[in-house]
Amino acid sequence: MTVTTVNGAASSAASSAASSARTVGVTRRTELAAFLRSRRERISPEDVGLPAGGRRRTAGLRREELAQLAGVGVTWYTWLEQGRPIHASVQVLDAIARTLRLDATERGHLFRLAEVPGAAGLADCAECPLPPEVQRVLDAIPYPASVTTERFDLLAWNGIYAALFPRLTRLPPGDRNTLLSCLTGPECCSPMPEQDKYSATLVAQLRAAYGRHVGDPAWTHFIARLQALSPRFAATWAEHDVAQSASHTKRFRHPALGLLSTTSTSFAVNAVPGTRMVVYTPNDAHSESAIARLAAGEERTARFPCFASHDLERASLTPAAT
Repeated sequence: MTVTTVNGAASSAASSAASSARTVGVTRRTELAAFLRSRRERISPEDVGLPAGGRRRTAGLRREELAQLAGVGVTWYTWLEQGRPIHASVQVLDAIARTLRLDATERGHLFRLAEVPGAAGLADCAECPLPPEVQRVLDAIPYPASVTTERFDLLAWNGIYAALFPRLTRLPPGDRNTLLSCLTGPECCSPMPEQDKYSATLVAQLRAAYGRHVGDPAWTHFIARLQALSPRFAATWAEHDVAQSASHTKRFRHPALGLLSTTSTSFAVNAVPGTRMVVYTPNDAHSESAIARLAAGEERTARFPCFASHDLERASLTPAAT
C-alpha cells in the first residue's frame, strides 16, 4: 500500500511544473535560434552595404557580421542563436530586429520567443491598417498632412508632407516615428528649425497620452527605446511635463523655398482608434506660395547639401576574417 502525504503531493506537483517549464523554455529557445538563423540567412552582404567577399559556406550574413551591424558581442549573439539560456534586453533585441529588417509581425514574434514581458503588444503600432479612403483624403488636401498615432508613429502622409520630411517618410515602418526622428535625426538638414523646442512639446504630449496607457507593453517598450537612444528624451521625460495636442504655429525649413510658417490642426480618424490627421495650413503669403509650389510638384526633390551624407543605410562595415 502506497501512502502519499499532502506535502509529498505538493512537492511532486511542483517538481512536475518545474520540469514542464524547463521543457517549454528549451523549446522556446530552440525556436528562437531557428528563427534568428532563418532571418539572418535571407539577408545578403550587399543588402547591408558589405562586400560579397569570397565563397561562403552558408547563405546570408555571417554571425559576426550581423553582431557587428547590430552592435552586440559576437560570442553573445552566437550563444543566442545556439539557443543557450541567456537574457536579452529589449534594447539589444530591438537592434537585432532592425539589423535583420524584421517587419512588425516578425518583430513581435522575436520578442515573444525571447520572453520579453508583454511582448504580445509590441507589434501593434507602426503598421496599423488605414482604410484606403484616408489616403485619398490626404492626397486631396493641398497642404502638408499626415496621420499619426498617440505615440507619433507615422502611418500615412501626402506628397507635400513627404517633400518636407523626405528622410522620415523613407524610413522602415518600425522607425517611422516623428518623435524618434526629431530626437535622433541630424539637425543640420532637419525640416524643423526649432528641433529641441518641438521635441519637448511632443514629449509632453506623449506623457499625457501615456496616462491612458500605463502598463501597456507596447508603450512601455517604446518609452524604454527612446530613453536608451536619446539622453535628451530621458531628461525631458523625467520632468513629467504634460500637454495636449492643440492648434499651434509650426515652422518648417525647405532647402529651396526657405522658412515656412504654418498652423497645425488635428482631427480624429475614427476608423483607427487613437489616430489623428494633422494638417498644416500656411500663415502668410510666402508660405502659401511655397506650399502651392510643392502641391504643384515643384521643388519636391530639393535636399539640403548634407542630406546625402546622412544616408538611411547603415555605414559599410569591413567583414570579419573567416
